[in-house]
Amino acid sequence: MIIFPHCKINIGLQVISRREDGFHDIATVFYPLPLTDVLEIITANKISFHATGIGIPGDEAGNLCLKAYHLLQKDFPDLPPVSIHLHKAIPIGAGLGGGSSDAAFTLRLLNEKYHLDLSEVQLSDYAIRLGSDCAFFLQDKPCYATGRGNELSPFTHGELSGYQLVVVCPDIHVDTAWAYSKIAAKTPSRSLPNLVSQPVANWRDVVINDFETPVFEVHPILAGIKEALYTRGAYYASMSGSGSAIFGIFPKDKRVNDLAFENAKLFFL
Repeated sequence: MIIFPHCKINIGLQVISRREDGFHDIATVFYPLPLTDVLEIITANKISFHATGIGIPGDEAGNLCLKAYHLLQKDFPDLPPVSIHLHKAIPIGAGLGGGSSDAAFTLRLLNEKYHLDLSEVQLSDYAIRLGSDCAFFLQDKPCYATGRGNELSPFTHGELSGYQLVVVCPDIHVDTAWAYSKIAAKTPSRSLPNLVSQPVANWRDVVINDFETPVFEVHPILAGIKEALYTRGAYYASMSGSGSAIFGIFPKDKRVNDLAFENAKLFFL
C-alpha cells in the first residue's frame, strides 16, 4: 500500500512563551502543500526501513516512520513486521515538516492497512507523541495551531487556491533547537487569526514569522530571496517554520516559472 505524505508552510509564526516542559507556546497557521514524499508499507518477515531520494541524515533506526510503527506495535502486539520504503522529495531541514508528515502518514497507513480501527482522535494522540506538529498532517486542511503546535482548529480564511505559490529551498539547514534559543518569546500585540483573515495583499509587514530575525542575521541570503520574491511581484513572502524554505504567494496570472536562485531548489505549486 502506497501513500503520499505532504508538506506544509507556516503563515505567520508567533513564539509566545516558554513552557515548563521545555517546549514553547506558539501561534501559527499550518497550510498544506501538494509537494509530497512517497511512502510504501508491505508485510514482511522482519521490520525494515529503506529510503531513497533526498538523503536522510542520522541513523535510520531513529527515523520517525520506524518510531511510529513501534509506537503502535506496543499497543497492538499482533501488528505484523513490515518493510517501510520512503522516497524523500520534500527538502529536509527546511521548515516544511516533511519528517513529521512521514510519521503521521505512517500511522494513518498502518491503521488502514491492518484495520486497527483507530479514530481520528486516537491517531492524533499517537501523532502528538511523535512530534509537536505531527497531528496537523492528519488534517489535510489549513489549521490554526497553538500550544506546541498540537492544538488545532480549522482555519477557513486563509484559502490560497486562487494564487500560485513558489517555494524556494536553498542548500541551508537551520537547526530548530538553535533557532528557538535565539527567540525572545513575547505575547503578540495582534491576533494572528485576525491578521491572516485580511486579504493576502495586506499580509506584508504584519503577518510575521518570529524566526526570521535571528535566522536572517546568520543567513542573509534568505532575506535576499524573500526580497527578490517581492521584487518579482509576490503579494506576500515569508520563511516557513524555523527555515530555511522561503515561499512567495503570487497572483495566479503572474509569470514566475523563470525564477531561479543559485544553490536552491524551486517548487511551483
